[in-house]
Amino acid sequence: MPESLSAPAPQSLYGKRVIVTGGARGIGRELAVTMAAAGAQVAVTARSLAAAEETVRDIKARGGSGYAVALDLAVRPMVQSVFQAIVSAMGGVDVLVCNSGVGGPSAPFWDLAEDDWDAVFEVNVTGAFLCAKAAAPYMISSGSGVILFIGSMTGKRPLLHRAPYAASKMAVLGLCRTLALDLGSHGVRANVISPGLIGGDRLEWVIGRQAAARGLEPEVVRAEMLRDTPLNRFTSAADVASTAVFLASDAAVGITGADINVSSGLVMY
Repeated sequence: MPESLSAPAPQSLYGKRVIVTGGARGIGRELAVTMAAAGAQVAVTARSLAAAEETVRDIKARGGSGYAVALDLAVRPMVQSVFQAIVSAMGGVDVLVCNSGVGGPSAPFWDLAEDDWDAVFEVNVTGAFLCAKAAAPYMISSGSGVILFIGSMTGKRPLLHRAPYAASKMAVLGLCRTLALDLGSHGVRANVISPGLIGGDRLEWVIGRQAAARGLEPEVVRAEMLRDTPLNRFTSAADVASTAVFLASDAAVGITGADINVSSGLVMY
């Protein structure tokens, strides 16, 4: 007998309980809204509770389900307690999206202070590790789950003067692949999404810094970046979010330990 047309689509997240860290703006906000639209109940975390609540208002305005939680990944003891509260409220966790990240300084590496380096790794790497560690026991107990890390093409194709950020994103890939090995026998998958150049204010800041460092006009740097993409377009947050929905869904049940480039072809490895 053919499957009922009313059954959830393979890429549906209907009934899934999702945690999105850094969900207040940019990619994080798009991830939270899109996953809720796909049927998930989404806990949105951000350092600012008010900012997380803005995302949740957007989710609910579109008919989705979500709630906001304050979480600062630089405060290590906070992670475990916040995750316990989220899981208690939702009754479990099926998908964790580790999106929180800081860009860090843009400067020659010899001018960087050790504190600059530490601050980037504290959130981008240690914060992701702590979130995964907090969520994994619940997933192991249920025999299934998905952990997604938002990496960056910068981890593989570095940008000038971005040493801490590039190194942190490569570290996230190593973390993810180890988790894929550690958790696979428990039915838990772990993958990385590596976005390319995301159009918006943050990219314009990077373009401005790159231009200043090279003595060029920003328009020249922007044109160079676009010229390097086979699709001749910057990546959008929506591109990343739709990929995350696929990887979190049952349609991607055979994918773990993967690093998926969403870069308009800028990175192909």
